[in-house]
Amino acid sequence: MAIDPGQLVVSFIVLLFSLTVHEAAHAWTAWRLGDSTALSLGRVSLNPMVHIDPVGTILFPLVAMVTGVPVLGWAKPVPVVTRNLGGHWKRKFMAIAAAGPASNLIIATVAAIGLRLAVAGGVVGPGVSTPSFVFALLWGAVQINVILAVFNMVPVPPLDGGNVLSGLLRGSASDLYDRLRPFGFLIIYALMFSGLLNAILGPPVNFIRSVLL
Repeated sequence: MAIDPGQLVVSFIVLLFSLTVHEAAHAWTAWRLGDSTALSLGRVSLNPMVHIDPVGTILFPLVAMVTGVPVLGWAKPVPVVTRNLGGHWKRKFMAIAAAGPASNLIIATVAAIGLRLAVAGGVVGPGVSTPSFVFALLWGAVQINVILAVFNMVPVPPLDGGNVLSGLLRGSASDLYDRLRPFGFLIIYALMFSGLLNAILGPPVNFIRSVLL
């Protein structure tokens, strides 16, 4: 299969920016809710270098983009010390977890608005001889961020959705669920290779895309 180097570069730029904002949102929310651990580590930042994991953020996404092999990427997780959150720490931890996917939805919404304005203003569209980079960047920002938001809200630890669900559970149910955490990636890969992950992600991804675009 032929690889479009330009599209590859655009997709990687969008992914890197989106993961950076995602992790910065976690860090900023944790700081605002009482835990300054991430702030002390310089993670409340839009500098990609403080969030990049060489394997998860660069190598694996590039392998997936070039070969189509289904591998999962990641950025450095934001550390949260729950005892610093004070009262109602589970609610606050849920908010911290949800902040990442929420930031991706915000990016997707802004990009969709930008795309509509660009089309309305004649910057991009049929018969317009402007660089396709503008369209590819905005379109990619919508597509990638919608997928990131929905994927990260799948209720499997260590995904953000798993942390939100963990905050909702109480007692023995919470303890039992947290025991699944070491097996989270195995569960995700099982869902992926069985086709169940696509079945889970497809409806919400398509719905959000239809609303935005």
